[in-house]
Formats: sequence, structure tokens, C-alpha cells
Amino acid sequence: MQYFAIDEDKSAGYTGFINAAHKWGLPGVRNCPACKTTWSSILAYPSVDLTPVAALADFEKARAEPIEEYERLRELVRPLLPPGALLEPGTTFGPAVGTAQGSFGSFTMSCLGALRVRREALEKLQAEGLRGLKGCRMQVRFRQRNSPDLLELELLPVGRLHPDCLPPNSPPPCPRCSRPQVHKPKKLLLDARTFPADLDLFRLADYSIEICTERFADAYRRLGLDGLVFKPVPIA
Repeated sequence: MQYFAIDEDKSAGYTGFINAAHKWGLPGVRNCPACKTTWSSILAYPSVDLTPVAALADFEKARAEPIEEYERLRELVRPLLPPGALLEPGTTFGPAVGTAQGSFGSFTMSCLGALRVRREALEKLQAEGLRGLKGCRMQVRFRQRNSPDLLELELLPVGRLHPDCLPPNSPPPCPRCSRPQVHKPKKLLLDARTFPADLDLFRLADYSIEICTERFADAYRRLGLDGLVFKPVPIA
């Protein structure tokens, strides 16, 4: 099976711009006691509804907190997540809320990797039997008529880079906050042992890289969709 890293097709000529943030989120970690860093992930679960959580106000403002507070809030939301989901500092939940304008292709990708798709494009891909394509509603107000029906795809974090593409003797992630201690390598190699057999679109669990199978790329091209570019990535 061939795999591809996905990126936005900047040559497509679309002018679409979305200014939106997910409704709720975990705080980032401030000055982790183990690795001494302050950071937030870009993990997002737009299908997850946090309204059952009693202390909902604790999830409404983006901020960094001591790791003990992050860990406390993390355990409150863990039961609401889909099976196999990861939680990291700054993980966000619920629909993206904001505004949008301009023209949009079949797919739109933000600088943080959020992948949005027109409803009709998603339905065509699902009709092809592609696996793991979960579109989530967005609460985005368009400043124009004839606005597209955009959904955000929920990309589960699974699969990892192969150790051979990392520097020799690379340190493991922080044992307390799980932050990677090594920058994303320029030349990628995927670890076949960690890859899912039932997903055609996902995000790596260790680095923010969106990955699809050749089944997804072939269907995308056959259906005449646009907005994305595909870069083959070796797997071992």
C-alpha cells in the first residue's frame, strides 16, 4: 500500500478564508516540570460535545496552565472521546465557530492542518467505500450569498514515523507531558507496524502530518476533486 502526505494546493486559485476556532479546548501546559516547555497541540475532535461536563467554563478560553490543572481537566473529557483517541495539551473539541468568505474548492486546509471539505465531495468519496471519513458540522457564518456547505473532517491520530528517519539516539517524548523532543525530520519514513488497516485518511500520532492511502488519492483524482496535493511517503 502506498501512502501520501497531504498538503493544500496553493496553485488552485481559490480565495477562501476561514477565521474560526473550535468551541472548547484543553489548556496548554505551562512550564512542564519535566521538559520545562510551554506548548499546545493542534489535535482536534470536532465531533466531541463537551456539554455534559459540569465545569464547562474551564474549557472555553485558550490558555496555558500548570500541568496538574491540564491533567485534571483532561480526565474530565476522556470518557467523551472516540475509541483510540489521544489527548494532548491544547486539544480542542466541538464545531469550529467563526466566519468565512471567498471561493472554496472541494477541499480547504488550514495552516494548522484542519481539513474542510464540501459536503457533496465528501459524499462522493464515501460512496467509493473509503474508510474513516467523518465530516463534522461547522458553525461558520459566510459573508456572501451562495455559500458552500463545508464540513470539517475529524482526523484520528494514528500511525508513527519510523525511528530510522529520526536522528540517532533521539530522546523519547517527554515522560510527563508527551511533547516530542525531536523536530519533525525533513525526510519522512513511515512505520508500517503502527499503521491502521481500516482508515484511508488520518493524522500521525507523533507529528502533525496528514496522511492518506493510495485508495483515497486515486478516488480523489478519479472524481475530479481539487484543493489538495499528494506527496508519496515511503514506508518500512
